[in-house]
Amino acid sequence: MKRLRNVKIVATLGPASNDYEMIRALFEAGADVFRLNMSHGEHEEIRERHRIIRKIEKDVDRPIAILADLQGPKLRCGKFANKAAELEDGQDFRFDLDKAPGENHRVRLPHPEIFAALKPGATLLVDDGKIELRVKECGEDYADCTVIVGGTISNRKGVNVPDVVLPLAALSKKDRKDLEFVCQLGVDWLALSFVQRPEDVIEARELAQGRAAILSKIEKPAAVTAFKEILEVSDGIMVARGDLGVELPVQNVPPIQKQLIRGCRAAGKPVIVATQMLESMIDSPVPTRAEVSDVATAIYEGTDAIMLSAESAAGRFPIEAVTTMNNVAIEVESDPIYRDVIEASRKLKRSTVADSIVAAAREIAETTDIKAICCFTQSGTTALLTARERPSVPIIALTPLTGTARRLCLSWGVNCYFSGDVDRFKLAVVSAARAARSSGLATEKDQIVVTAGVPFNVPGTTNILRVAPCEERLIFRSEQE
Repeated sequence: MKRLRNVKIVATLGPASNDYEMIRALFEAGADVFRLNMSHGEHEEIRERHRIIRKIEKDVDRPIAILADLQGPKLRCGKFANKAAELEDGQDFRFDLDKAPGENHRVRLPHPEIFAALKPGATLLVDDGKIELRVKECGEDYADCTVIVGGTISNRKGVNVPDVVLPLAALSKKDRKDLEFVCQLGVDWLALSFVQRPEDVIEARELAQGRAAILSKIEKPAAVTAFKEILEVSDGIMVARGDLGVELPVQNVPPIQKQLIRGCRAAGKPVIVATQMLESMIDSPVPTRAEVSDVATAIYEGTDAIMLSAESAAGRFPIEAVTTMNNVAIEVESDPIYRDVIEASRKLKRSTVADSIVAAAREIAETTDIKAICCFTQSGTTALLTARERPSVPIIALTPLTGTARRLCLSWGVNCYFSGDVDRFKLAVVSAARAARSSGLATEKDQIVVTAGVPFNVPGTTNILRVAPCEERLIFRSEQE
């Protein structure tokens, strides 16, 4: 089964997508990566979903990536004596560490780390930004605020602190437990929430010990500010527009999305655009026109992947949501303007032999009758560099490593195949030709570009390029000549 698009689709699993039949239907509709949301579901539920995905992977004989999304610290206020309080614009309101039930003028905020970081003038947002307060005075156990935008505040509502870097680790006790569980289970990607600084990512990487790639969710202003440093220590990025749109003015989110996509592409690291992409399809079989335009915009910008959250996890129309994304992607990528936009944004600095090899592969493929670029890769680096070029022909990544093949399922345009171990370039070319033919991307009459690193099985040694026929007899004949 070959996809008719390059952008990848991430589908979140949940109560609406919890059995073999539905998850396989989502894969067949176009899902390339399945997201396990660790904020919901017990470990046994997660284990069963993982088992089903691996069963489908075996049945369809195609790598499938699994992304485990860690919850991150959740900052919430305490409970109220009357379950809620009504805050009016301009009134005074206090957050403190007092365990007494909340009233109209105060409530507990059981996070001393917040008080340690607050300063007068800082903003506090409650209930996804519906209520806004500004700090007048604060100490180690209280914050006296003025209500800027009032509303009903009720038990355990979330609190955001956009103005300061909080002295909180990105990994809570629950996250550490979940991380170890999913790494033992065998997921391919870990999405890290509440990232504020590169050290948060480094900590997660040390705990993962190479068992999964690390994807940093950019959802806080501090992460936007430190994006370059965070990207450097991450394997991929998620543009988490939900919390980002709460902690920043909503009009700031589209430019930030573009900047993050450009940054990831320049670094050759995959990026996912997420949150509310087809939100109305939770309850409707068709999306709004604005949602379709939002999905299309992310694709035009060159994102590696687009993501469904509640639409596929808890919505009434999960298959229709994936199908809609798939159809939008096919339509956008067939638009000549799409290629114009992608090529105009190809502003890359090439400083290594590998950079030059993949750039040459794209140039050759796009100026001659080449059907695919086939790259042998151990760590995935060659395939990522090739995807960074956004060629107009398909990319076939061949690797002997199951983990590498699965992780590459998140990358733009990469079709992953297991190659088995090869120790000579001629055998690599033969394997590439067979993969191109079996995938339906080429016939015996066609030619492909093959890139690899010699010696084989050494990461980061991409140093050879060959234009080769897909007919094996001609491959061996050229070797003899």
